[in-house]
Amino acid sequence: MLQTPIAITLGDAAGIGPEIIAKAYRLQPELLAGCLVWGDVQAMRRATKLLNQGAVPQPMARIVSPKEVWAVPPGCIPVLQEGSPLPEVVMGQVSALAGAFAGNCVFSAARAAMRGEISAIVTAPLHKEALSAAGAPFNQFPGHTEMLQAVAAEHLSLPVNEVPVRMMLANEELRTVLVSIHVSLRAAIDAVTFDNVLQTLLITHVSLTKVLGRAPRIAVAGLNPHAGEGGLFGWEERDIIVPAMQAAAAKGCRVSGPWAPDTVFMRARNEQGHESEFVVVVAMYHDQCLIPVKYLGVEKGVNVTLGLPLVRTSPDHGTAFDIAGSGSADPSSLIEAIRMARALLTS
Repeated sequence: MLQTPIAITLGDAAGIGPEIIAKAYRLQPELLAGCLVWGDVQAMRRATKLLNQGAVPQPMARIVSPKEVWAVPPGCIPVLQEGSPLPEVVMGQVSALAGAFAGNCVFSAARAAMRGEISAIVTAPLHKEALSAAGAPFNQFPGHTEMLQAVAAEHLSLPVNEVPVRMMLANEELRTVLVSIHVSLRAAIDAVTFDNVLQTLLITHVSLTKVLGRAPRIAVAGLNPHAGEGGLFGWEERDIIVPAMQAAAAKGCRVSGPWAPDTVFMRARNEQGHESEFVVVVAMYHDQCLIPVKYLGVEKGVNVTLGLPLVRTSPDHGTAFDIAGSGSADPSSLIEAIRMARALLTS
């Protein structure tokens, strides 16, 4: 049983965040016990009305501190109001107001986690354009990962570069960790350095060892076609990735590769009746990693931030402005993110 609550941040109120949160409470009340919504009461009320279509909406309780979640009656959604109520925003449209509100929810929840008031954060989707439109300080951050890294560094009184984090995308069949996250493809290639690859391997090793109780088998994907083919198709594997792997192995990491990126994910896939060769794949850049995970099913994918002094998970999808307000959003990935957060807290 949870000793400290889990906070679910609202996400962008113009997107599907409030809707999938409301659906998760309705569909999985036992899983959501001990969870609270860090967000806006009115946005959540609109979401519950949307789902009930004229029937009595699910009850809601406004709380002022995380510990009050334990006093909320069963079947009631506890909402911790972030600052002043958010004025109603147009669904499916970029709003600087919604972007700033979503960013403030993340900052406040992260600081509460650092103070020990909550045990984990599950983040509903942000809209990166809305976050940027909100201006400073939000436009400094490409997304959740970088925001949480900044709060952790602030709490630890360290420069941001001394609190390295990585994104892990996972579902029941596959785990992948990225060397670089939200940067252009050209910048991602430049980010394949000895230090970045080694740091990624070490963060992956330490984080998954805590979860599994043993050192994970890590496969390393090459950057180039056929993992460079001995230098014929690129030199990064030979001159950067292999030396970083050797340095990681010297520190106790179980690494192999670099493997051709068009086949390594299949070898790491954990299918029913077929044990995978690897526990996790370290991939060199965003799409190389996300495409195979999302192909296996966006509704089951979970984003986990490794390297933070707190547990953070999120659904593996965005704000879905095209269906926001329709009542058709699928909460499965959010539910899996909550389930993953609970599992990480007990590992």
